[in-house]
Amino acid sequence: MNTSSQTRNLWPASIIGFFVLAIIFLTTFIAWAVHQREDLVSANYYENEVRYQQQLDSMNRSQSLAVQSVITYEPARQNIVITLPAAHSRSATGSVHLYRPSDARLDREVPLTLDPEGIQSLDAKQLQDGLWKVRIKWNANGQEYFLDQPVIVTSG
Repeated sequence: MNTSSQTRNLWPASIIGFFVLAIIFLTTFIAWAVHQREDLVSANYYENEVRYQQQLDSMNRSQSLAVQSVITYEPARQNIVITLPAAHSRSATGSVHLYRPSDARLDREVPLTLDPEGIQSLDAKQLQDGLWKVRIKWNANGQEYFLDQPVIVTSG
């Protein structure tokens, strides 16, 4: 009788196990990557790029009004206060875009409605805390203007 014990070679099983685990990992990673949201800055990003020169012209016109155009946040009243030149208050038409860089689903757009002093107050109580960009696009006296300013909203 032969009583010698055979030792089993673990290399083939180890190599097969390694490849099986690698395939499982790659499949899981690909499934996870496919389900990630990918938000562009705006839905019509490419159209906006084409009109970028017009945007630059509007921003340059707004630079001359930098002292008179201000966006502030009042934490006590939880309001975003927009101040534009009083000369634009009667003829200004436009919109205020509240842009949340971290989540496009929270973006809001409201019409620009200035009082006679050129001030508009927006209620920020329903906005999430954090960084918001307030983008104002308005037309006054046949000229387009654009103001973009970050605001940090806090609830108290």
